[in-house]
Amino acid sequence: MVFHRQTPIIFFLLLTPLILSSLSNGASVYELLPEYGLPSGLLPDAVKNFSLSDDGTFSVELYRSCYVHFDYLVYYDAIISGKLKYGSITDLKGIEVKKLFIWLNVDEIKVDLPPSDYIYFQVGLINKKLDVKQFKTVQSCRRSASFREFWERFIEEVATPQHEVTMLLTE
Repeated sequence: MVFHRQTPIIFFLLLTPLILSSLSNGASVYELLPEYGLPSGLLPDAVKNFSLSDDGTFSVELYRSCYVHFDYLVYYDAIISGKLKYGSITDLKGIEVKKLFIWLNVDEIKVDLPPSDYIYFQVGLINKKLDVKQFKTVQSCRRSASFREFWERFIEEVATPQHEVTMLLTE
């Protein structure tokens, strides 16, 4: 009788490593993104853990929330989630971009298929096209944006021509 009670526990313990390894096939999240046609630098260098289910739903845990400067200042929450498909991330939660003193949620990320030099970020009703090169390299995660960087971005945003708002809506 004792053998029969322990059998499910032993079976579970033997299968757990196989189940966990099938989530990522032993690849890091930075290796996994290119397999889905996305640049590896979409996430900062602070990934602690990640999981990916068969339906594409994923969760990424960072060591801490942080900031990265691309063309815009980007905030990464400590937990990022969404749905990964070839060439896109949808239902995205945990990434925000700062524009004109306002933090906006990034809802979706897409690349052209076949690949081009551009990547697209859906932020509410705005679809912004950016050069994909800046996302090829994994960037360092900063705890906060420095005052100097804040001031430089402030000057850039105030000096931005008004026609950029129209371009944001149409790109």
